[in-house]
Amino acid sequence: MDNLKAIILAGGEGTRMKSKMPKVLHKILNKTMVDYVIDVALKCGCEDVCTVIGHKGDMVRESIGEGRVKFAIQKEQLGTGHAVMQADDFIDENKDIIILYGDTPLITAETIEKLVTFHRDNGNGCTIVSAIVDDPTGYGHIIRNAGGSFKKNVEHKDATDDEKNIKEINTGIYCFNGAKLKDALKNITNDNSQGEYYLPDTLEIILSKGSSVDAMVVDDVTEFFGVNSRVQLAEATEIMKKRINRKHMENGVTIVDPSNTYIDSDVTIGCDTIIYPNSVIEGNTVIGEDCKIGPSARITNMVIGDEVKFQASTGMDSKVGNRTTVGPYAYIRPNSVVGEDVKVGDFVEIKNSNIGNGTKISHLTYVGDTDCGERINFGCGTVTVNYDGKNKFRTVIEDDVFIGCNANLVAPVTLKKGSYVAAGSTITKDVPEDVLAVARARQQIIEGWTKKK
Repeated sequence: MDNLKAIILAGGEGTRMKSKMPKVLHKILNKTMVDYVIDVALKCGCEDVCTVIGHKGDMVRESIGEGRVKFAIQKEQLGTGHAVMQADDFIDENKDIIILYGDTPLITAETIEKLVTFHRDNGNGCTIVSAIVDDPTGYGHIIRNAGGSFKKNVEHKDATDDEKNIKEINTGIYCFNGAKLKDALKNITNDNSQGEYYLPDTLEIILSKGSSVDAMVVDDVTEFFGVNSRVQLAEATEIMKKRINRKHMENGVTIVDPSNTYIDSDVTIGCDTIIYPNSVIEGNTVIGEDCKIGPSARITNMVIGDEVKFQASTGMDSKVGNRTTVGPYAYIRPNSVVGEDVKVGDFVEIKNSNIGNGTKISHLTYVGDTDCGERINFGCGTVTVNYDGKNKFRTVIEDDVFIGCNANLVAPVTLKKGSYVAAGSTITKDVPEDVLAVARARQQIIEGWTKKK
């Protein structure tokens, strides 16, 4: 959306979290709460975002990263109005300003887009997001006149008994006309029992100067769930988990047990893939179509092709090609590329390696710092010995190599195309094409040895 900016308030300490870390940096499904809010602001078209930081602000700034948003610093915690004042230089009189909160991670871009459209269609100086709740205790109450138009916002502690029974509440999310907000912030005071500057006080100021204020009622109150404790963090995580899983199921993914499946918000999954219970899919993972993931898989920042089976295994920061089978109990470590039609079996570990198409690594094998061609057979117990105690070296295995069981390939070493390595061999020199390499002591039989012992 054009001519739109956002201010995110993220300066609070969050004492009820009982944490050394700022509240907004606590995570829901591996993403900080404030990152969810920033992503929403950018997704709905905000051309610029300012995050107001305060308590342990350097930690918040470092987590978010420079360049993604602008920052304003609230040195003292003197209320929501005071927090927005710190971003005064960011407020553009010719643009609309969204006010969001770093501890309200469940808000959606769709709701913000509806808010901005409602705000502009009605020519408002400010538009509040409101919701109807069963228990409005602790919230600001939206008071309307006989015609249904917005009259005022009353905080619960200041409300009359009749006003306290009004169930339409102020969620704290606003869309302001930039000029109206800038002017109103100059006129709010801290003349109250808390000695703080409250953002809702701007509403009466805007009304008093002839501009309209209105409230847009939304249906899903969970979007405005604020997180102030570890208990609420777990509740928000459950809401987010259900939302994400539902999205994937609506897009053609089968999730066998949604209550025991954890998928991060940035994951992409193709049609007709099945996710089995106890699977955790994290980061920027992309999974293709017709895959079977789990049970008990953990996948982090992976790119997985079509028709892949990934069972009871861990993979991170790597790629897996079409029709490949991984697991159970395999471990694909970062910077690996596993090709198509590959078998990575039980208790196999792959690290910083390239595995060519059609290769079989069936069980009990370590492949580290290795470049493999196609159609290689790794026997049980093969180890690429890549570390000499000081340096790491690479192993090269060309196409159609057959490696027998319990072989050690001591890098740097190259096995040429079509060669065989006998079981139990320790290979320390390059192996030419189409040969059998045997590197083990000849078996001896010592008669009478057992009786002597």
